[in-house]
Amino acid sequence: MTTEPTTVEKLRGLPWSIASNAVLAVFLQLTFFGSLFVLFLNELGLSKGQIGVILSLLPFTGLLAIPAAPTLARMGYKRASILFFAARSATAAAVLLTPWVALNLGSQAALAYVGAVVLVFSVFRILAVTASFPWTQEYVPNAVRGKYTAVNNLYSTATGFLAVALSSWVLARTEGLAGFMLLIAIGVAAGLVSAALLVKVPGGAPPAPDEEQPAAERRALGVALRDRDFMRYLTGVALYTLATVPIATFLPLFMQEQVGLTASQTVQLQNGALVGGLLSSYLWGWFSDRYGSKPVMLTGVLLRAALVLGWMFMPRQSPLSLVVALAIAVVQGLADVGWQVGSARLLYVSAVPPDKRGDYMALYWAWFGLAGGFSQLFGGWLLERSAGLRGEVLGVSLDPYLPLLLVSLVLPLVTFAVMRQVRDDSRVGVGEFAGIFLRGNPVLAMEAVVRFHRARDEDTAVRVTERLGRSKSPLTEEELLEALEDPRFNVRFEAVIAVAHLRPDQRLIEALAEVLDGPEPALSTLAAWALGRTGDSRAIEPLRRGLSSKYRSVQAHCIRSLGVLGDREIVPLLMEKLATETDVGMQLAYASALGRMQVEEATPRLLEVLYTSPSRSSRREMALSVARVLGDEHHFIQLFRDTCRERDAHAEPGTALAQEVFQLQKRFEKGHALAEETDQAMTRCAQTFARQEVAEGVAALAALAATLPLDALSPPARLVLEEAARRMEEFGVRRLEYTLLALHALHTGWRG
Repeated sequence: MTTEPTTVEKLRGLPWSIASNAVLAVFLQLTFFGSLFVLFLNELGLSKGQIGVILSLLPFTGLLAIPAAPTLARMGYKRASILFFAARSATAAAVLLTPWVALNLGSQAALAYVGAVVLVFSVFRILAVTASFPWTQEYVPNAVRGKYTAVNNLYSTATGFLAVALSSWVLARTEGLAGFMLLIAIGVAAGLVSAALLVKVPGGAPPAPDEEQPAAERRALGVALRDRDFMRYLTGVALYTLATVPIATFLPLFMQEQVGLTASQTVQLQNGALVGGLLSSYLWGWFSDRYGSKPVMLTGVLLRAALVLGWMFMPRQSPLSLVVALAIAVVQGLADVGWQVGSARLLYVSAVPPDKRGDYMALYWAWFGLAGGFSQLFGGWLLERSAGLRGEVLGVSLDPYLPLLLVSLVLPLVTFAVMRQVRDDSRVGVGEFAGIFLRGNPVLAMEAVVRFHRARDEDTAVRVTERLGRSKSPLTEEELLEALEDPRFNVRFEAVIAVAHLRPDQRLIEALAEVLDGPEPALSTLAAWALGRTGDSRAIEPLRRGLSSKYRSVQAHCIRSLGVLGDREIVPLLMEKLATETDVGMQLAYASALGRMQVEEATPRLLEVLYTSPSRSSRREMALSVARVLGDEHHFIQLFRDTCRERDAHAEPGTALAQEVFQLQKRFEKGHALAEETDQAMTRCAQTFARQEVAEGVAALAALAATLPLDALSPPARLVLEEAARRMEEFGVRRLEYTLLALHALHTGWRG
């Protein structure tokens, strides 16, 4: 029985795979897959149509994947991959004889010779990749699939960058085919080294003899063809291939013929694309593992469509042409890596069942080959048919490449519509994914995420967790969820506070609910506060459960948070509890919730609790609850700040009170609601406050309240004013909260 490698063995083999692919990037850039080969064929004198035919051989051999798949599986995917990767590299060496063939046998013979070499190379290549994809699906754990792809792209891009730089340098210093021959020779050597490095990668063993089955029973082509999601995926891949391959093939010629770049400058554009890939590769992989394949893939598709507009409107035959072309190339690299990372992860993780990977992957390569081959032929055909296009319309140059550019603009949008229908493990859509970067501070978030994973002690972890919350970015959600489960109490405590700064999310609310239900009252209390701070109705249910906690502090904070969330269904319970509750802390919690929800019928009981509250701080909070029932909380708070600054030696509370009375007087006068005697009493009250005779002013206000037309007040405001007048007579300046409530009741409740 064939035993699959353990996860540990797989992880140990990944660096060898990445190293192999990094060296392989040099082979690809210097042989058949970079702009170097297109320029080489152009140097041989081939037409665009002939170049399209030659290059179409590479993908068209993908049709061999279907009949070859069972044989490759019996050989063992690892053995077959290494064998045929080495064979294709050795075959590429035959290109070095092309100048001799052209010199001795003529250009037509050289064309036939290059075609034959490419055909043999393509056969070995498709056998190698048909075996390597199922092997890759086996030895790369899904948990790190995006990260592996990103790191792989990172190193491959770096070595590809060096290869392109070398190409540009060599071509600038050589003439004719000499430079091409040197670079192809270096590429061949790199291909052989790449194949050798794969020996250290685990998995890919052939099936044991007792696992052998008749081919008809083992094949899953029919299953794959009936798999709607897989077929949608293949359709999207074909459309994207048709959108990108032709323009990628002939872009070097477009840059030379229409934009005015030299061959050396055209090769440099590949470095621009590689820089874009290098800068974004790890982030794309990180995003795909975190948010799923589709948002990353589809974002790449949209970027790819957008950059076509850059090519269409870029300056031509200008000193700025190279600079603009390099900038567009950077975006191209960013878009292409986004597509590669997202689509590859979707293929391996969601689209292909692991137990049927051989035939699924064979069908993928066959389909990809058809699409790629047709796209090469289509690109060459379209360019030849539009060869006579000239002119300019609305700033758009009419040239032979315009139809190809338009195809590259429209088809990615069609790809987007198809691919968004494919099911996968994505947690967010494209719009939500884009919105992640528009909320909070993504730069601070990414910096905090990196520091979080590098924190080596509790103090550092606490500080970094605080930064995660301060970023207010959804990019930090995973780290905050991890911090909520940290064994260190202070880290968990800080994580709860940090979560409260973020926009509410289902997973964060569920995590806070778990903390609320936990055995630690300090954390549970904080979680109750944080749930209320989210402002999300999904937090109501766990907070209601918290009302039955055995800890009164937890109950109190749940009550307060339910008031913040406006849970009016618990109003009867709050009214019932407030009527009998004797604990001051619980009284304040009930009062706070009722005040927040402006429950007018609670006003009499709130005033009773205010009267009996034992401390200044509790009386002030109770007064605020009463004020909230009346409305315009800001007015009461501002009045409180202006009059209750005991620590300020220069404070003049009478001034603020006088100003408030004068403002009320002006309001009443406009409505002609006051008798002359009452109006004069208000003037005297205000002047008394203005002289900082606060005690006398309070007494004057209490007397004034009895002369005001109470019918002009709303019922709760009338009740508050009557109670405030009685208590001002009883307590005077010792309980200034009644003075504030009287003025606030007149401010909010006057309807005259």
